[in-house]
Amino acid sequence: MGERKNKVFGLLGKDIEYSFSRGYFTEKFEKLDLQKCKYVNFDLQKIEDFPAVIKQGGDSLGGINVTIPYKEEVMKYLNKLDKTAKAIGAVNTIKFTKRGNLKGYNSDVVGFEKSIFPLIKKHHKRALILGTGGASKAIAYALKKNDIKFKFVSRNPNGKKEISYQDLTEEVMGEYQIIINSSPVGTSPNTEKCPDIPYQFITEKHLLYDLIYNPEVTTFLAKGKAQGATIKNGYEMLQLQAEESWRIWNKA
Repeated sequence: MGERKNKVFGLLGKDIEYSFSRGYFTEKFEKLDLQKCKYVNFDLQKIEDFPAVIKQGGDSLGGINVTIPYKEEVMKYLNKLDKTAKAIGAVNTIKFTKRGNLKGYNSDVVGFEKSIFPLIKKHHKRALILGTGGASKAIAYALKKNDIKFKFVSRNPNGKKEISYQDLTEEVMGEYQIIINSSPVGTSPNTEKCPDIPYQFITEKHLLYDLIYNPEVTTFLAKGKAQGATIKNGYEMLQLQAEESWRIWNKA
């Protein structure tokens, strides 16, 4: 594929100078000797500038990843959605079809599933998802698919699937033994911050998973580990979703 013409891949997001994707794919292209492929950041302050990126890129665009805060907003600019992306209501991978259409996919599901499920034990039947953004939707989809009940934890809960941080009693924490941080709280440079949950109720039966990978051990994960919980960051999920994106872009 790389031989026919130059191909530009990129990440659509906001304030994404330190993107995982650019580093990952740049290294991948070097390893595979794909000299005609390059990966760039499309750092947009507003989603309304997205059509201009597509127009400017023209035929050279090979595929786009989407990150915060545009996983949901970008959908209105796409011609088609893969059924998983449609069910989730969020897109993190855009493929340019042979007809020149833009088709949205969600590879976060695959990344999350493959990275968390080796750690799930029999007693892990319920999960709390901290945050309600685009990434949380893919997590909810993966949990539902695997018969794990879940609730979203939000500062402004809305609907019966959402509870507030104030609702996290000892009883709730005992019942929900998987806790997933899909909020940006604790990301570098504000690494001392962490989601406002009652860490004293975490036990060795808990599994704490943070989508953040920088720092490697967030305050959220460190506090869980101190209570004996199993912990995991989002680095492997990012690698897996990147590989899934690459597969999507290159399949016929």
